[in-house]
Amino acid sequence: MRIPLLLLFIVGFLSCKEKKQPEPKEERLPNIVLIFTDDQGYQDVGVFGSPNIKTLNLDQMAADGVQLTSYYAAQAVCSASRAGILTGCYPNRIGIHNALGPNNTHGLNASEVTIAEMLKDKRYATAIYGKWHLGHHTEFLPTRHGFDEWFGIPYSNDMWPYHPQQGKYFNFPDLPLYENETVIDTLLDQSMLTTQITERSVDFIKRNKDKPFFLYVPHPQPHVPLFVSDKFKGKSERGLYGDVIMEIDWSVGQIMKALKENGLEDDTMVIFTSDNGPWLSYGNHAGSALPLREGKGTAWEGGQREPFIVKYPRKLKGGAVVSIPMMAIDILPTIAHITQSNLPENIIDGKDAWPILSGEQSTPVQEAYFFYYRVNEMFGVRYGKWKLYFPHRYRTMDGQEPGADGLPGEYRMVDLQKIELYDLENDISETKNVADEFPEVVAEIEVLANTMRQRLGDSLLELEGAETREPGRIDE
Repeated sequence: MRIPLLLLFIVGFLSCKEKKQPEPKEERLPNIVLIFTDDQGYQDVGVFGSPNIKTLNLDQMAADGVQLTSYYAAQAVCSASRAGILTGCYPNRIGIHNALGPNNTHGLNASEVTIAEMLKDKRYATAIYGKWHLGHHTEFLPTRHGFDEWFGIPYSNDMWPYHPQQGKYFNFPDLPLYENETVIDTLLDQSMLTTQITERSVDFIKRNKDKPFFLYVPHPQPHVPLFVSDKFKGKSERGLYGDVIMEIDWSVGQIMKALKENGLEDDTMVIFTSDNGPWLSYGNHAGSALPLREGKGTAWEGGQREPFIVKYPRKLKGGAVVSIPMMAIDILPTIAHITQSNLPENIIDGKDAWPILSGEQSTPVQEAYFFYYRVNEMFGVRYGKWKLYFPHRYRTMDGQEPGADGLPGEYRMVDLQKIELYDLENDISETKNVADEFPEVVAEIEVLANTMRQRLGDSLLELEGAETREPGRIDE
């Protein structure tokens, strides 16, 4: 009888031991931080070539992460660009174009799915601190589009009574500062806004360190009028504009520090980029897109190619520099991939670009990228190393006297008379039109463009797309 009892004891002991083994810990979903500046030029970061603006935190972020040198904003103007990055759609698909202002009665339709709404399905905490610019009426505010918290302004920081052309071209009301859906102040001085946005961001990280979160930080700066706190005033060789960028760089550093101190650095994807190129008519208060051509409001490289840095230590190898084209519309599906989220049921245009960021793929995830402007005009196409432009009208400061110290200069309008083609690998500044030398490339791109026109239309050719969707509107 002793042997069976002993065996029973051993079996029972081993069984209890097996039951006490801890369950494998489920991998935490990554946090997402999207830092989005306003009107920052391609060159306005140290690692992107700035000769006179110090950006130590962004430079370190690039050393620890991935730097994209051919990343494009969704469009070359504020509201459209924001619509594209938040929904994964070409802005003209969802009826958002130009820069919405206090007199607009439409905004981002409730049927569109933002990154925040997508991540709410995964129980992410979500917040936006900064500029919204996708409709200022209550039903269009960020709190109606998946964000738990909002502190910031509803549209651009120059849409206020102190605009230098107020009365001549504009009649702006007071600029409101919002806390969620309540106006808490009327802005007269914006010098502490970057600091306030940063403090809110750091606090949000601390409060949500135990669950996954999406933090969207769309800075109102360096859009004119330029404002900087006393701690950075006069610090840059580049004047006030450089001071503003240095303060934004400080803000990035504060967010990075908060992530590290709360043990979240490795499990957080941080993205830094801008909405469009520099507003060149403002001269010394504008950024620089050099060596790119033109700036904000154009489809030339300086209008939409932006600095882009992403850091995610758990998954991305630091120090990589990637020249493969990518666009803002690809951000949402890429985030969907790493957070295991479901894509929106609506048709979107973006594709998962994780293989590019991770170095698994050396070709673009999209066959081509299309550059629209105004309401629905296709201006250009990026196809591999090529950039093709169709005849269109655009603005330029070439040959014009730029403004200074907060006052704008006057653009002149130029009509591009025929198709032009540029080899961006050998001519990043777009100085030599090679359309006549490569007619077969022009023909290939025209086929792609015509296919897209059948989907989204092209008002330059009086083509209306069948897949476009309407923005939301208030009852008038």
